Amino acid sequence: MTASKAYESVEIGTELPAQSFPVTRASLVQYAGASGDFNPIHWNERFAREVGLPDVIAHGMFTMAEAIRVVTDWVGDPGAVVEYGVRFTKPVVVPDDETGATVEVSGKVAAKLDDNLVRVDLVAMSDGKKVLGMSRAVVRLA
Repeated sequence: MTASKAYESVEIGTELPAQSFPVTRASLVQYAGASGDFNPIHWNERFAREVGLPDVIAHGMFTMAEAIRVVTDWVGDPGAVVEYGVRFTKPVVVPDDETGATVEVSGKVAAKLDDNLVRVDLVAMSDGKKVLGMSRAVVRLA
């Protein structure tokens, strides 16, 4: 695959299509199985509360992976992501119900760099709180 976005067609301030990602307890169980991260704060409500959390929380890396999908869907090639980093600012609290939680992600081209690279800044929110800070990806465009 190659990036479907042309460097010349992108300007600083270009907004990526925002997306919402549902997070349920089932999502967390699936992620735990795939990642091998079975920390009980991600599936055991009693344990999560005992360690001071409001409820079960999503894995930080799960949240990070969902957020970068805004970039990979926009560029058309996951391999176009050259760098990606975030700071975990607030947990995504996932109640035990049919709805779970939602992570809402938006992105904007913040800088055009050399060699067909752009920096995309992301904003990830859940329940009105910013859950990722300094969320940035460097992407190679066509």
